[in-house]
Amino acid sequence: MAPAIQAYSAQPLRVGMTPALLHTQQGLLAQWRSYMESRLARQVVFVQRDSYRETIDLLRLAQLDFAWICSYPYVYLRKQVRLVAVPLYHWRPYYRAYLIVPESKPRISNILQLKGKIFAYADPYSNSGYLVPRYQLRMASEDPTKFFGRTFFTYAHRKVIEAVADGLADGGSVDGYIWDSLDMVKHEITSRTWPVSQSEEYGFPPFVAHRGVSREDFNAMQRMLITMRYDPQGKALLKGLNLDGFTLSDDKLYDSVGRMLAALGGD
Repeated sequence: MAPAIQAYSAQPLRVGMTPALLHTQQGLLAQWRSYMESRLARQVVFVQRDSYRETIDLLRLAQLDFAWICSYPYVYLRKQVRLVAVPLYHWRPYYRAYLIVPESKPRISNILQLKGKIFAYADPYSNSGYLVPRYQLRMASEDPTKFFGRTFFTYAHRKVIEAVADGLADGGSVDGYIWDSLDMVKHEITSRTWPVSQSEEYGFPPFVAHRGVSREDFNAMQRMLITMRYDPQGKALLKGLNLDGFTLSDDKLYDSVGRMLAALGGD
């Protein structure tokens, strides 16, 4: 007798995942997709792109229903998306940017000591990997477009960490959650970098919905995310993601990102 085939109603839900996630988590993402399908009774398709801009464009064009995005793209897309839920990291909806340098250069203690050096950025639409270091320079009366000797984009926080660890860059700014999570599974990489300073707290990269998503789909996704921590399988997935759960929040959590964007203007 052939095994029963799960029947799903309506169209698949398209969920965007940005490179903010560790590239080593592909197996875990497959499990999370399967979990979503079982809880939502809908086929779920994870859509991954190599840059934040590509995910932003897919959301703007309504080619994604939901997405887990960085806080900078969320502020950029406020008119196109709605906040569904915010991850809890150490039981709080916040994270910090880490300024990292090669482990061999522990005497560096702040970004101003990297003047004229090579600096690795994560992505032009990354808060911790681009916006934060440029804002810090602007607040120190430095021109972020001329401060470093050379800059380059890696398009992934892990790749910034690897570039600094391998000495390809004298410094970089990364999502502290990504550095901490990588440190748990690939300490041989993070141990060759040195987090010399941490930024203020920012709203954790949120899970959002395109404004065209139906109320029923929005509510179902939100309920699934919020209740993950109360479900054994969901709890195991969260542990793999190095998160404690998801919570409800509002736009105010991202006001500081908006202020940095406004301060930098067209830089």
